[in-house]
Amino acid sequence: MTQSITRSAKAPSISIDTLSNGMRVVTDTRPGVETAAVGVWVDAGARYESASMNGVAHMLEHMAFKGTQKRSALAIAEEIEAVGGHLNAYTSREHTAYYARVLRDDVPLSVDIIADILQHSVFDEEELSRERTVVIQEIGQSEDTPDDIIFDHLQATSFPDQPLGRPILGTVEGVSAMNRDKLSAFMGHHYTGDRLILCAAGAVDHDDVMALADRHFTDLPATNHRDPVGSTYHGGDFREDRDLEQVHFALALPGVPYSDDDFYAVQVVSTLLGGGMSSRLFQEVREKRGLCYSVFTFASSYSDCGTFGIYAGTGEQEVTELVPLICDALSQLSEDAQETEVARARAQMKAGTLMALESSTARAEQLARHMLVFGRPIPLPEIVEKIDAVDVATVKRVAARLARGGRPTVAAIGPLSQLASYDDIAARFA
Repeated sequence: MTQSITRSAKAPSISIDTLSNGMRVVTDTRPGVETAAVGVWVDAGARYESASMNGVAHMLEHMAFKGTQKRSALAIAEEIEAVGGHLNAYTSREHTAYYARVLRDDVPLSVDIIADILQHSVFDEEELSRERTVVIQEIGQSEDTPDDIIFDHLQATSFPDQPLGRPILGTVEGVSAMNRDKLSAFMGHHYTGDRLILCAAGAVDHDDVMALADRHFTDLPATNHRDPVGSTYHGGDFREDRDLEQVHFALALPGVPYSDDDFYAVQVVSTLLGGGMSSRLFQEVREKRGLCYSVFTFASSYSDCGTFGIYAGTGEQEVTELVPLICDALSQLSEDAQETEVARARAQMKAGTLMALESSTARAEQLARHMLVFGRPIPLPEIVEKIDAVDVATVKRVAARLARGGRPTVAAIGPLSQLASYDDIAARFA
């Protein structure tokens, strides 16, 4: 069946089209390269799950590679690796991605395989039984890694009893009860034409990719768009006393969604405060005081909200001195931000963006993310312009906004006898 195609305006090197089933096809052609990154990004992730379905998006990502109506799990692996390609996938809170890296001539094969696993997976019960065990092992590994699991606890405490607060991997109980019907139901509800973007970057021709999309993505179910459940940040306290060598401490505050005017400013603040060896926290906490080995900041944005966070791993005694420094860092920045450090953070962000775009995989991923979040590719000059617009006054204002935005979330794992009470920590943000 041939689908009608709606073609949109094109930016230089980037082309966008839409199939009649709503699926968007976006390409970024790069002359002079011999490889291509090709993938499908789905506008659905863990926050689209109900409590009883927690973990299904991640399990579906696993099971998509476990056999289709015409390919076994082994055949999927062998076909892509026979041409030297790589096939992978990931699940985030809002999106799921399935992508391949291949040579120029193998783009048709990669599209064929990805289309097959997204439309014709069989979810064999024997494969599902094995994969449940694999995911339960993955959950166990995460639980055994405190500097990993602490971020799940931070998220759950920031957004309690909400889809955005649940773990992407799910729970052992939920995964143990995962069955074929749940996988099929989630795929049927969310893997629809208007929720999928086929994105390719590198050694690709747009018209060729469009022809492949028209040929292979004809069996997508009808549109069934569903918005995720809205989220409300709460803040709070999570502590788990463990016999460890270090205290793993994470702090979060209300951040901003992607659409917020301060989105880029928050990223600059994060870079300045804890984004590298020259950052304020690294210099003060590690280099000058020797209180920890690892300290960094992060800014997580979603469609309707966000968080701004700081993580540090420190000793049982050192946590007493460390935590006040972390808590007061934003307020201090709002008062004494300097032009030299703001300029340095802007330069780090711009260089990081440009360096990443030398990879076709990174280009495809950024292009897909822009389409999912903003509905359009964001031209590089526009990104640079928005970063450059973040001056000292903006940094001070945004740092104050973050510091005073609401109750903090605290998550800590390890020997916690010397960690300040939640009320004492929260009082620093009053």
